Amino acid sequence: MAKRRNADLFSLLREVAQLPKRERQILVNSLSAPVRRAIDEHWRRWAHNGQYPDDSDWRVWLISAGRGFGKTRAGAEWVNALARGNGNLRIALVGATQDEVRRIMIEGESGILATARSGETLDWQSSKGELRFPSGSIALAYGAAAPESLRGPQHHYAWCDELAKWTNGKLCWDNLLLGMRLQKDAKVLVTTTPQTSALLRSIKAMPGCITVTGPTHDNGNLPGDYVAYMESLYGGTRLGRQELLGELLEDVEDALWTRELIEACRVALRPSTSSGPQGDRFFKRIVIGVDPPASKNGDACGIVAIGKGADGKAYVLADHSVKGRSPEGWARAVAAAAEAWGADRVIAEVNQGGDMVESTLRAADVGMPVKKVHASRGKVARAEPVAALYQSGKAFHAGAFPALEDELCGLISGGGYEGPGRSPDRADALVWAMTELMLGKRGVEPRVRQL
Repeated sequence: MAKRRNADLFSLLREVAQLPKRERQILVNSLSAPVRRAIDEHWRRWAHNGQYPDDSDWRVWLISAGRGFGKTRAGAEWVNALARGNGNLRIALVGATQDEVRRIMIEGESGILATARSGETLDWQSSKGELRFPSGSIALAYGAAAPESLRGPQHHYAWCDELAKWTNGKLCWDNLLLGMRLQKDAKVLVTTTPQTSALLRSIKAMPGCITVTGPTHDNGNLPGDYVAYMESLYGGTRLGRQELLGELLEDVEDALWTRELIEACRVALRPSTSSGPQGDRFFKRIVIGVDPPASKNGDACGIVAIGKGADGKAYVLADHSVKGRSPEGWARAVAAAAEAWGADRVIAEVNQGGDMVESTLRAADVGMPVKKVHASRGKVARAEPVAALYQSGKAFHAGAFPALEDELCGLISGGGYEGPGRSPDRADALVWAMTELMLGKRGVEPRVRQL
């Protein structure tokens, strides 16, 4: 009879999982509390792949993912499953502070107490920082703010939460690992929103570490309007890529641009192309920087729109770059960008194609004003004075441009490129446009030409 009930439940779970998200939520809400609880307890039947470990022989399982990915639920379910299967375990629960261990890892809505099964009575003694499971296993709470508390205790397993927030992180981590000696295959789960830190980099590089990454929207149980709203607020920014997409954005050593510098130069509202604060035209010039691909099937064609405002500062307005286009295709994209922004000039590097670049652009739009520029120095040397504009508060990003910003952060002082792709085509297009607007020899503004 029990097998028949389980078969019926699993059949229901399969049907529920196949429904569209909204219909699934309506159906689940209509079920009785005992049935909802039964469904909730069959974790592996509905959890997404990033919430449980693979079957490899791992020592550290690192879930470095966006907010709402389900990291806490994954950790709580893992700890409960361990304790349920073995009554002799000692498990370390480590958070930024003991209070966070209590509020999030143990008592939180996705914590260990909330994910215990029906009939399981867990004894949580907050004053002692000790959680006892029905099987007899014990979990002990530790705060990274007091790393010495981990110097003596020994454990079989450990769950470390929000490691990126830990103070004294390296000492706390070392003390924890040195105490993982109650069994030869001791394992540690780390759940964290990715933030650049030497400790996180060293953990990722450890032998036996498996890493799971993923964005917030991988969790199908989150309200769709919440995800959409968060993406509308933070999409493309460093905070959004880190907290929503779960990306680990690290600065390259000696890079001309850093993530922090770009964030400091980002403006939340895009200045109007038609009117400024006093109602007059805000942008005195708008140019399109172009870095053409060297071959038909080569790199991307960098196409970046930049305007110089009445305040004398430059604003990156858009990244219109395209990839995999024929010469006619990328030239059309340049023409469309120039028309969309009412640009008075297109600045195009012609080292690779010479007059062919200009003729290709003019073929796409006969009236397009094109200025040819020749690269006498390397990309990095050309970029250095442009980076100085950002540092002096003279250049801004009117929006978020992730692909472009990744390339900027890959340009190394003194030469070299360590960003995505083979070449910083978008960044080079930006450099040409910025140079024309802010570093050119002309001291007067030309008449703006509407296409």
